[in-house]
Amino acid sequence: MPFGSEYRSDLRILFVDDDEGFGVLVRKRLSLRGHNTTVLQSGDEVIAQVAAGGVDVITLDHTLVGETGLDIMARLGPRETRPPIVYVTGDMNARTAVTALKSGADEYVVKDGGDEFFELLTAAIEHVYERWRLKRIRDEQQKAVREARDRAEMLLHEVNHRIANSLGLIVAMVRMQTSALSDPAAIQALQETQARITAVGGVHRRLYMHNRIGLVALKDYLESLVDDLRTQLGDRHRLVAAVEPITVTTDKAVSLGVMVGELVTNAYKYAYAEGASGEIRIAVEREGDGAVLSVSDDGAGFDPSAQAKGTGLGSKILKSLAQNVQGEIGYAREGAGCRVSLRFGLDARDRGEGPDAWLSGRSGSDAPE
Repeated sequence: MPFGSEYRSDLRILFVDDDEGFGVLVRKRLSLRGHNTTVLQSGDEVIAQVAAGGVDVITLDHTLVGETGLDIMARLGPRETRPPIVYVTGDMNARTAVTALKSGADEYVVKDGGDEFFELLTAAIEHVYERWRLKRIRDEQQKAVREARDRAEMLLHEVNHRIANSLGLIVAMVRMQTSALSDPAAIQALQETQARITAVGGVHRRLYMHNRIGLVALKDYLESLVDDLRTQLGDRHRLVAAVEPITVTTDKAVSLGVMVGELVTNAYKYAYAEGASGEIRIAVEREGDGAVLSVSDDGAGFDPSAQAKGTGLGSKILKSLAQNVQGEIGYAREGAGCRVSLRFGLDARDRGEGPDAWLSGRSGSDAPE
């Protein structure tokens, strides 16, 4: 580190001026403040001293033999790689000072040799050092925050990976248990349970596979879920997914995924006559400030006021999940079949713009991951 992160009153200063006598005078005046000043006369000497380290502030005179302070400043490189610079010029024209500041100087002082110059030079040196010291502290703190965030994201990825694997193992065990049963009601109950676990596990797989901690790309997630449902429920019916690229929070994704599993499973069981096949469509599209999730078919239709054909647990789960996303379920005929829709809102958290936006990696984007 070329300059320290703690305040000091004994700064190590390079004063670059081809007037050796004036340099000695500056060194004496700065020593009254406890600072240690080395007087140099050329850019080569400055580069060598900075490379050796231990320099807190550089003061550059504009007019030197064979070069200018601007030339030396260009050789020293950008602010991030060298100590702060106070530019000294005897030119009363402000143009030189402005050029120096635009070229990377941190402060400038007009050189006149009077007592006021030495006071201004001392104040400028101490000011730029203090500013750079505070910047260094801020940079170190921001680095620590980034490192802590990276560690947290790594741990969250690992947790989601382990959860997804554990849920996958549970699904496999449920599948094995299902194959050992002969009671149709028990088989159906386990298949529904399997679909629910798969929906939750799919969210954790998505969280593990992508960098947007806390957010889920709904298109990727639901398309993957539909693939899983095809495997679990068989190819009797054709599943079609059309999902717009929308991001939602983890909790909302879980609720929407479980709802899709419930609705698709119900459509498989009840939409079409025994032995018949048909199409089941899953769609998500934007609508105003929110979105609409729908599952539709071309089957026998559905009367929500009629008595449930099964246990009625699926309807209770749907109502509960709709409340979780502050949505509203609607039923409508679609041709000869049925369309079940859920309207839900999209807020700042779904776009990664809330107080935890730093977890998302890309704030304010709805693009798919």
